[in-house]
Amino acid sequence: MNPNLPPVAPAVTAALVTALSPRLRKRLDAAAAKLAGRPVVRDGDTVRVAIDDDTDLELHAPGGTVTSTGAIRCGCLLAPDCLHRASAASAAPVAEPDAGDTEPVGAEPDGVAAPPEAAETATPQQCAAAGAVRGAAAAVLEAGVDGAGAVPQAELLRAAHTARIAGLPRIASAAVSVVTRLRAARSGDPAHRLADLVEALRELLGPAHRVPHAAGPELAAVRGTARQPYSPDGSLRLYGLFSEPVLTASGHAGAVTWTADADGRLHTVSDVLPGGPGRATGAADRSVRIGDTALTHRELSRAGLAVSGATVSPTGRLGAGAGVRAVRASGASWTGEPLDRLWSVPVADQAARALATGDGLLFLDVTLTGTVRESGGDCLLADCDGLTIRLTAAHDHPALPYRDNLRLLAAAPGLRLRVVVRLDPAPHARARLLALSHPTDPETRLDAGLDRLQRADLPTSGLPAGPAAPLAASDDAPLHLLHRRVQQAVSGGRRVVALPSTVPADTHRLRRAGLATAADLLADLHARAATRDRDAFGRLLPTDPVHFAHAWLAAATYTAEVERALCAAAWGTDVPE
Repeated sequence: MNPNLPPVAPAVTAALVTALSPRLRKRLDAAAAKLAGRPVVRDGDTVRVAIDDDTDLELHAPGGTVTSTGAIRCGCLLAPDCLHRASAASAAPVAEPDAGDTEPVGAEPDGVAAPPEAAETATPQQCAAAGAVRGAAAAVLEAGVDGAGAVPQAELLRAAHTARIAGLPRIASAAVSVVTRLRAARSGDPAHRLADLVEALRELLGPAHRVPHAAGPELAAVRGTARQPYSPDGSLRLYGLFSEPVLTASGHAGAVTWTADADGRLHTVSDVLPGGPGRATGAADRSVRIGDTALTHRELSRAGLAVSGATVSPTGRLGAGAGVRAVRASGASWTGEPLDRLWSVPVADQAARALATGDGLLFLDVTLTGTVRESGGDCLLADCDGLTIRLTAAHDHPALPYRDNLRLLAAAPGLRLRVVVRLDPAPHARARLLALSHPTDPETRLDAGLDRLQRADLPTSGLPAGPAAPLAASDDAPLHLLHRRVQQAVSGGRRVVALPSTVPADTHRLRRAGLATAADLLADLHARAATRDRDAFGRLLPTDPVHFAHAWLAAATYTAEVERALCAAAWGTDVPE
């Protein structure tokens, strides 16, 4: 994937790939990979890619997104029936369906009719669309990351477009997310995490499976909403907390600044547009897009904001409509009112809120105790009132200083810090470091993804002895036996799960540990992957991807729910309803 190309609407990619002959489809993956490495020149709304010395490919993206097949033009002799146009669409980031929010409450994007509130069951069109998504997603799961090239991706994008037209925006968005993460995995993007792709597939297959059977509130939940509505919230007095860079696999980048009001409610101001690492590191120095304020994101994270006529989305995002007025105001330190009260809330209560709301933010006072090695590299250990927490990088891209800052902090065991972290669901207490107090000046705050620590920032002596770091729990806990099969199915496809393996021994170990349901799910997943029916003449019949996907979804859902319960227990709280 080439993040320098403009995002392309899912329907455009699907149409261009479908129009290719079978011979050209076989060459599409190689052509897309080759084109992804070609130089890109941007001229206003037009992006040009040099195919060779004599041929250019143009992508016209008014508003930043390619929205029609005619907006991708090639100068080769075979155009418009050439391979280059489909290659460009397959190498470009996928545009989010109906990306962005809208100010008016309840507004719907063009072309998407909001289903009536009184609808009790899904329409035939919605059931058919959900079935198409389920089949396309099952084919991706059947093939695994290595086998899910441009053609299976285009089929899933086509199904996503159908789901959007049918009024299933949640499923459409989830399908685009799967394709985006697939491309990141196949291109070796450092931001790729297999766990994120597994979760994206689960979030796609689950609602798609439920649509034909859901009714009432459940149907409304799996159907989702196309855009977040904004509601009036009067006047707000906000205090900056921190800023974090945003760099997504979909080719979007920017910054989000978090603020809090006097009651501790969190609000965000964001600036995320198509772009790459350069935009992620530079957006913090751009002015926030709210009212007439000239504050940059970096400045707002340390200052304050007085807002009148405020509009706020359900997730706390501040609207920037014409009626909103905002002026700079004084900020507050993390140790002063009203921000200090965020750190006074017990850790268990914070974890319960983070798991329930989804923002995941925790405000902690910690003492660094050392490091522990994991499969993805070392992570930092910290003590928080007797609870050992693993602190990890919020993003692994080398352009962002998260990982380097963690390495430097690892050299200062015993250092006491006030931090903002995002809870990372795991069977142990684990979180991603977002912001921290300065190691030698507690009144100064640092954004872990924007500010780069230097060795001179660390205290040279006088650190108290930190509590001894306990031995890390083994990652090969019994539940992991099922979890790794779920991940293997996504990375390697059905054939990897079907290989002769230790499944009998693993199911026995799970039953011995009291995880009988996990043992049954593991046995069923392996059986559906390995079993092939035969016809009346003894010939093997084609596999049924949907049959296998159903077994995978059951295993993935069970694993996610058990891990959520273990995560809550690790933080000393109950599983939120």
